[in-house]
Amino acid sequence: MNPEFNRRTFVKLGALAAASTALVPGKSNAAEVIVLPDLPYAKDALEPHIDALTMEIHHDKHHAAYIAKFNEARAKNEELMAEPLIDTLRTLPSINDEALRTTLRNNGGGHWNHSFFWETLAPADKSGKPSDELAKAIDKAFGSFDAFKTAFAEAATKRFGSGWAWLIATADDKLKVVSTPNQDNPLMKGIVPAADQGTPILGLDVWEHAYYLHYQNKRLDYINAWWNVVNWSKVNERFKKTV
Repeated sequence: MNPEFNRRTFVKLGALAAASTALVPGKSNAAEVIVLPDLPYAKDALEPHIDALTMEIHHDKHHAAYIAKFNEARAKNEELMAEPLIDTLRTLPSINDEALRTTLRNNGGGHWNHSFFWETLAPADKSGKPSDELAKAIDKAFGSFDAFKTAFAEAATKRFGSGWAWLIATADDKLKVVSTPNQDNPLMKGIVPAADQGTPILGLDVWEHAYYLHYQNKRLDYINAWWNVVNWSKVNERFKKTV
């Protein structure tokens, strides 16, 4: 299932509707049951930075559980089954059933975020680097690439409890680092604060299950290691679609 709600801005929803279908592996039509997307690499391909057992549990157990719970909740409502994931997540505030809204938010968000995350990763020897265009945009927004990494690491380490750190393109075409709790993401209009909304370009999972087996409580060590396996080709592709 592609996380179809990649958008440059919430005002220009239609502009990136088609482009967003290329973000993650797998494909789903509106009424199809969502299935777990395959990883685009072997589970041990990110070692020693992210270990194979963590990838196995993270992908095969955690991500699969989000999908199962989302499918179960959506199947109870014919209207939800008839719409794409993007529409469900974009209109969450309008769902009056609080329990259903929470289930869809947590598990639909969990599916989209993880699908996005898997494609953000690549073996270290295939990681690449930011494109000239992205590098210039990062320098303009943060002063330097090192300053950007510092800001991103700070957002990731200061996220209390579970959540994500993101590099986003905002509605006014600026790059910004934000973080969201749990399985929220910057595309959830009406859920996340307006200041944290935008199009995700890069995202890091800082739930403990993403790193605890290997790094224990040393989240910063995990963040520093993660830079070695960022799939800059995919990040560059996402950025290009926002400009």
